[in-house]
Amino acid sequence: MGRWRPPQAASTALITRAGHDRLKAELDHLWRERRPEVVRALAAAAAEGDRSENAEYTYRKKQLGEIDRRVRYLGKRLETLKIAPDAPTDRAAVYFGAWITLEDDDGREKRYRIVGPDETDAARGWISIDSPLARAVLKKRVDDEFVAELPDARASFVVVDIRYGEE
Repeated sequence: MGRWRPPQAASTALITRAGHDRLKAELDHLWRERRPEVVRALAAAAAEGDRSENAEYTYRKKQLGEIDRRVRYLGKRLETLKIAPDAPTDRAAVYFGAWITLEDDDGREKRYRIVGPDETDAARGWISIDSPLARAVLKKRVDDEFVAELPDARASFVVVDIRYGEE
């Protein structure tokens, strides 16, 4: 049995300026600080002798592989990403980068920010522009009602507020 998996859908190549800066900083940190540190530890573990029974050597080889994979991914991804402008010309509608407040059927309000797939953070309320909720709310205005096909059910929402910029 193979490890073949169907290819994932292509994600949107948009990102905020702050998100782009964070990814560049991560790449720089991995390449200039973290990788040399792991290479030194790997060399020290290799110098201890028999590598077949050396857990430290095995661990450091795996760690180096993970760092190299992330560095390759970030290098390729940063080349394809496009930094979105801070705010669209029509600030009364929902577009990329918007902070939106939505009210559900039960009257509960929830605040979200629409960002690129590389910077989503559920704890902060940052949702990917590729998510079903973000796709459903795009181009809506304050007081517009819409239905989103969420993974577990259909849900109705009303747009309460739209803002742009860092918060």
